[in-house]
Amino acid sequence: MNEELLGNIPRIHTALAEWTACMVCVAQLPKRFHGVKLWSAAGGFLAVLCVFLGLTGNLPVGWFLPCIIGAVLMMFGFLALCCRIPLKNAAYCCVRVFIIAEFAASLEWQLYSYYWYFAGEGQGTNYLMRWAVLLGTYLAVFGLVYLLEFRRRNSDVALQSAELTTREMWSSIAIAAAIYGLSNLSYVTENTPFSGQGVYEIFNIRTLVDLGGMAILHGYHVQLSELHARREVDALQNVLQAQYTQYQQSQESIELINRKYHDLKHQIAVLRAEADTEKKNAYLDRMEEEIKAYEAQNKTGNQVLDTVLTSKSLYCQQHDISLTSVVDGTLLDFMDEMDLCTLFGNALDNAIESVEKVQDLEKRLIHLSVARQKGFVHIRLENTYAGELKFDGDLPITTKADSRNHGYGLKSIRQTAKKYGGSATVAAKGAWFELRILLPLSE
Repeated sequence: MNEELLGNIPRIHTALAEWTACMVCVAQLPKRFHGVKLWSAAGGFLAVLCVFLGLTGNLPVGWFLPCIIGAVLMMFGFLALCCRIPLKNAAYCCVRVFIIAEFAASLEWQLYSYYWYFAGEGQGTNYLMRWAVLLGTYLAVFGLVYLLEFRRRNSDVALQSAELTTREMWSSIAIAAAIYGLSNLSYVTENTPFSGQGVYEIFNIRTLVDLGGMAILHGYHVQLSELHARREVDALQNVLQAQYTQYQQSQESIELINRKYHDLKHQIAVLRAEADTEKKNAYLDRMEEEIKAYEAQNKTGNQVLDTVLTSKSLYCQQHDISLTSVVDGTLLDFMDEMDLCTLFGNALDNAIESVEKVQDLEKRLIHLSVARQKGFVHIRLENTYAGELKFDGDLPITTKADSRNHGYGLKSIRQTAKKYGGSATVAAKGAWFELRILLPLSE
């Protein structure tokens, strides 16, 4: 093997590195399908990648960059097909796994070439050593990458569920392009201050630049994760504040209803003195409407919960929704006012929004129960829904076009439940959607 050939990584090694990097990424992300379908897609992707890189290995240098772009597009297509993430996120993941694959392939071939070349095997290929070095290097590199990503899995939830901005996506692409261009500059021309002259000089430049690129992209990834996590916390805080503001407004409205109720006594006195039947009927109709509004009030034993339920009951009456509740509000006295508003406000808002899509008015049903169950407060909210409900993991997928700014209601509910040592789960049973919350009771 001469030095020119020694400097070129075998295309099959590059294909294996890119495929393995993609599979490590897929293992960390929510998937569209699993099992046989996933592995069939992975097998087909590996075969296509090997054939493509094998057939384009001997093309002139001018075709080098278009072929690399073609391989990257294949990786992007595979990630977009297998992972349930926005396309911008798939592009971002693609450039990361591409640089990781470049580093793994470069390091493996440099190690093999060094030991093979200096071991005096220059007239033949030591296939056993070649594949042993490949296996060992890929296991070490991709194993380390997997562990780093696995440790950050909880921190990356916000980054996986929220769509990246166009600027964030193109920034990552620009970083990866600069890394790849600098690491492979010596293969294009030797007449620059940054090009290597000898084979091992080229090896060192390529491997070290790719290693530095991995570190840069990982640092960028950590920063993006923290940025998106802060955005989500801010959004949840806004949801919480909005619910509390709504509660305060509802309290004022209910006080007005109470004053109206007391005014009914005076209206009754007027009715008794009224001889005109038409006027009397008009008075009765108006009184009936005001009584209906008062009937919407709930007496649960918890003033904050009463206000939230009354507000939602009034809305349901106006929009032909049947809201029934069996609630012992005294069980929730240990909760903060704002947390109560967040928990029940978001839960009922989600239920109402879902029920409003049901065309049959008789099937617009919501039922809420709060009861003691051994050492827990058991909160159960059920509502009917229309259409097909799909889940991403254990959360329903929003049907709104702007998915980036939706879905915080359930996250806020879970965060509030977790604050009190509890849990929140959702499920779809037949035509009913069910939210269950368990909160431990302190002795």
